Amino acid sequence: MSEPNRAALINKLYKVLKQHYKPVAPNGDRPLLQHMLFACCLENAPYDKAEKVYQHVSSSFFDWNEVRVSTVKELAEAMRELPDPPSAAANLKSILQNVFEATYSFDLESLKKQNIGAGIKRLGKFEGASSFVVAYATQHALGGHSIPLDRGALDILYIVGIAAESERKSGAVGGLERAIPKNKGWEFASLLHQFAADYIANPFGPTVKSLLLEISPQCKERLPKRGQKKVEIQESLTADGKAAAGKHPAKPGIDKHQKKLDKSSLMKDDKDAHKKAAFAKSAASEPAHKKHGMKHLPTAKASPGGHKGRTASRRSARKLETKRLAKRKPR
Repeated sequence: MSEPNRAALINKLYKVLKQHYKPVAPNGDRPLLQHMLFACCLENAPYDKAEKVYQHVSSSFFDWNEVRVSTVKELAEAMRELPDPPSAAANLKSILQNVFEATYSFDLESLKKQNIGAGIKRLGKFEGASSFVVAYATQHALGGHSIPLDRGALDILYIVGIAAESERKSGAVGGLERAIPKNKGWEFASLLHQFAADYIANPFGPTVKSLLLEISPQCKERLPKRGQKKVEIQESLTADGKAAAGKHPAKPGIDKHQKKLDKSSLMKDDKDAHKKAAFAKSAASEPAHKKHGMKHLPTAKASPGGHKGRTASRRSARKLETKRLAKRKPR
């Protein structure tokens, strides 16, 4: 797509958004670090929910240091109203941790005195500072001209034909800042973000679809298909394509019949193992003579004839002893 067509589409997008949304002015009293923390809540989320969650986090914890040492799970619970609480909580915690390790405080106001390029480069080095967070802080805290784009905004720009697929993946759309003047940057960014939040909340909604077609009637082929599951759409919209925590996709190539066979074989193996264990346990508790196949313990054989038999055997033994002594030579 040529640059004039892209600029024309950007201007049309701006015009259509102004007809359906009202810009939300930023809070200019916040320091640079707090602009970044608020941007973590705002990414992919509506303004009202982001503001509510940010106020809840800043008031429910003692200070930012307590937020820093809290677990991501605890922060995600406090930020559960956002579209992706674990991702937002991880980014917020990482920024606080990196800032504290770099400055031993929670203050970045010194960056405002540096060159804007150096300040932007420094912000981008903080772990957890996404391109949206850096652009938002650049626009509202450093006084630079940068349009923050989250995943929903990038998808919208791709659908209407403003951004290419490579730009959608990289998160950087060329020509956007040139087409939108600096004094209109925050207004355009606010309108686009509201539309992006509605798109993420319901990509199949009739309002979203009508707005996309109003901006670019030729975008029908790029619209989200009804055949796709909403969960898959949401996963494609989250940063870096992160899947929901704890989910593992099933292995391909295994049909239902094979799963039944595997289950039955496992049940059979469990039964055989149970039988072997029971047999070993019973064998260990049996007497020794039963282990070797004997029904009764072995007993001494009685001599024939009872008491008489024993007497006869003693007499014969004496006779043999007498004969043996008789054969001995006298001394």
